[in-house]
Order: sequence, then structure tokens, then C-alpha cells
Amino acid sequence: QVQLVESGGGLVQPGGSLRLSCVASGIGFRLYAMGWYRHTPGKQQRDLVAVITSSGSTNYADSVKGRFTISRDNAKNTVYLQMVNLEPDDTAVYYCNADWLSRSYWGQGTQVTVSS
Repeated sequence: QVQLVESGGGLVQPGGSLRLSCVASGIGFRLYAMGWYRHTPGKQQRDLVAVITSSGSTNYADSVKGRFTISRDNAKNTVYLQMVNLEPDDTAVYYCNADWLSRSYWGQGTQVTVSS
């Protein structure tokens, strides 16, 4: 059974930091590209935040470049999203995604709220 379990969300003030974690089980983790997406109320789809490939290449949404860093630890089947200098517009539910060939899995999401 495939499971992606996110953690690390919460309430933070503007300018603050959070680190999200996603632990995967039931998949060959090192094969998968791992991504973080977010969903804001009122939007129909989840937006890509950052992705890291199986080889370690990374890509970021323009809105988070220079503030967010994605990384992975294959020994722990875990992907991280370090977020600094958070802004109110970063408020969303953040989802972890694992993608390989035709297989794609999602976590249940973790809420991040940036507010004073």
C-alpha cells in the first residue's frame, strides 16, 4: 500500500520559516520524481511549488524561487520543502506528490497559514 504522509505545516508570521516533510512508503522511492504542490481556496487546481527528480535536479515556481528549497533523502524515503521568508500568499494546503512513468501518488496535505 502506497502512503505519502506530510508533516510540518502550521501557522507562521510573515517572514517566518517552516520545513515540510513527506515520508513515502510502498514505492521505490529513489525512482520517483518528488514534488510539492499547493492548493488555495477558490482555485480549481493544485499549483506546482517545487520538484526534485530521481537524479536530484530541481525546479521551482517563479513565485518561490530564492525562498523555498526542495531536497530528498533516499535513505529515509523522505522529501523536504524548506520555506523561508514566507508571505501571506503562500497560505495553502501543501501536497506531496510521487511520480514515475504512469504512476502518480498524492499525500493528504498539510495546511500552511501565513498570517500576523
